[in-house]
Amino acid sequence: MSNDPYTAKAASNASPAEMIKELRDEVIKSSKFAMLTTRSKDGTLHSRAMSPASDKGLVFVFIANNESGKFDDLEHDENVNISFSDASSTNWASVSGKAKTMTDPESIKPFWNPALKAWFGDLGGEKNGTYTDPRVSAIEVRPSEINYWVSTRTSIGQVLDVAKSALTGETAAPGHLRTIYGSDLEIAKTSEQK
Repeated sequence: MSNDPYTAKAASNASPAEMIKELRDEVIKSSKFAMLTTRSKDGTLHSRAMSPASDKGLVFVFIANNESGKFDDLEHDENVNISFSDASSTNWASVSGKAKTMTDPESIKPFWNPALKAWFGDLGGEKNGTYTDPRVSAIEVRPSEINYWVSTRTSIGQVLDVAKSALTGETAAPGHLRTIYGSDLEIAKTSEQK
């Protein structure tokens, strides 16, 4: 257990199903993109903005060019982090998990959107910028733990809470800090199968 007074004050009780709904509705849907972080062979962390093609069951799928460095990183270390942030609300999420790559066009097809061709270009021949292009792969991330924070106050309310806490010496907590563990993530999968 953390001795951090902020963590203790911002923690709140919610069922796994409530947390999953809140995470989707308040963070993932309102974020324009995610940052996918990988670790290279020399230990350096690399992050890049990507938009999930799917988050069904809280399993995140990204379409990417397998000739990029992120695939070298994933070959070395399957552990990744995905972060989401919504500047308008200050809500955020940090997703820790393991990634696997998919190269089979039939596995990629359900996640394909024709607009993705813009990121690959049509180089002619089999490198046509569609889901059958050998450069096109999918990265599937299965979370092991998700930490997220959601504001419980407006922007002005957050500022006032922090200012009041600075004056009184109390710990500010203008939102809820929550963790969804691996066992609870099964709820997301089963709820979407119904």
